[in-house]
Amino acid sequence: KTSTAHILAKVLNCEHPLEGEPDGTCPNCIAVDDGRIVDWLLELDAASNNGVANIRELIERIPLGTSGNRKVVILDEVHMLSTGAANALLKSLEEPPAHVVFILCTTDPQKVLPTIRSRTQHFEFHLLPADELAEHVRFVIKDAGLDLGEDAVEHVVRQGGGSARDTLSALDQVSAMGGVVDDGQPIDAIVAALVARDAGAALVAVADATAAGRDPRVLGEVLIGRLRDAFLSVMGAPDRHL
Repeated sequence: KTSTAHILAKVLNCEHPLEGEPDGTCPNCIAVDDGRIVDWLLELDAASNNGVANIRELIERIPLGTSGNRKVVILDEVHMLSTGAANALLKSLEEPPAHVVFILCTTDPQKVLPTIRSRTQHFEFHLLPADELAEHVRFVIKDAGLDLGEDAVEHVVRQGGGSARDTLSALDQVSAMGGVVDDGQPIDAIVAALVARDAGAALVAVADATAAGRDPRVLGEVLIGRLRDAFLSVMGAPDRHL
């Protein structure tokens, strides 16, 4: 969400935008990429700055002049604002200066005040298809010069579950470990025991897994995920992440 907000901030202030995209080479684009402080970009993490005083301080900086085309205000995790802070923000959202653009980022839009939501355009982000993520992972592996094969691509895409960030985090872990570590054996043994209706074998598989340091809760979650995937596959569900 924040990455998209930064891209939007760049294109609104890019000196040579290309078909709605920032060129990435002008001083304004480079400043955002480098994380430098610029007068036309204001950011506030509402998760840790959620009080009325924080919002008032931000609003006081909005009318100041800017060297860019637009002044962009990014509020991350906006659902974390206190009621008082959200009401303080509302007035500026109702009558923003012509040169100001607010970008509100949140994982829980239902927690944002209805009065704020009604004054904004709402864009939902969706999970990415497995084939798109796999293509992106292959690009990252090639660009970074990593010595990882197709098994690593399949593993991290499965771990990511449609999230680009989670997929790349899994790729970081696989890269650090030098390859995919096969962690499916305990689950395979438990599933095999369930299929065979062998309660004793299932208990032994769970005991072996916990003795090897597996957390029972995590083991249960992975097992449920495996059974869910199997069920959806049998039912022919159009889930491209199976």
